[in-house]
Amino acid sequence: MGRLNARLQARLAHDFKDLGLITRALTHPSADGPNYQRFEFLGDRVLGLVIADRLLHDFPQADEGELAIRFNALVRKEACAEVAERIGLGDAIIMGAGEEKAGGRRKSAILADACEAVIAALYIDGGIEAAARFIEAEWSYLVEKSSIIPQDAKTALQEWAQARGQGVPTYALIGRSGPDHAPEFTVEVSTGKAKPLRAKGNSKRQAEQTAARAMLEALGVWSAEE
Repeated sequence: MGRLNARLQARLAHDFKDLGLITRALTHPSADGPNYQRFEFLGDRVLGLVIADRLLHDFPQADEGELAIRFNALVRKEACAEVAERIGLGDAIIMGAGEEKAGGRRKSAILADACEAVIAALYIDGGIEAAARFIEAEWSYLVEKSSIIPQDAKTALQEWAQARGQGVPTYALIGRSGPDHAPEFTVEVSTGKAKPLRAKGNSKRQAEQTAARAMLEALGVWSAEE
């Protein structure tokens, strides 16, 4: 069963009939044998179904747009990585020596992929009930956090700019620094006649959001406390 320990087994709340499924779900492409890449494709879809169903029940007054914002926040890679880190999934992943030395067990992308793959393994072995039980337990606090809709700075800036006939803001990747397991991206945002602004983040997406927020604050659209 690979490196699946008793603590992680308890968090999954499922006794696998086919132990090969969970082993595959925890095997990184850098290791020998079948890996989790195909499983993460399925796990992403299963997660989406369960979360969509949960949101429909928890927010009966929300329209489609509001549900979409909540949904995207809950199924994105960052959310999967957060769950994986909380349940100690990184310690259970089987990976090559080189990837492990490079800090693979702490990489958000690997944690997110493995988490999706585990969901797929639960679904294949125990059906939607097994997968939903894990998702309901581990995503509940994230659903509660989503009671306040997160502000999407890029969307807000685009809507502001287009409403004034300025077109779509542009984002340029200025640079990337740091080691592979902890990269830092620098992005520059430009819109209309405003002075371009730069921001940094641990991912290109995060840097773009931070840059968009900085631009909104510079334009006086958002306050620093927004």
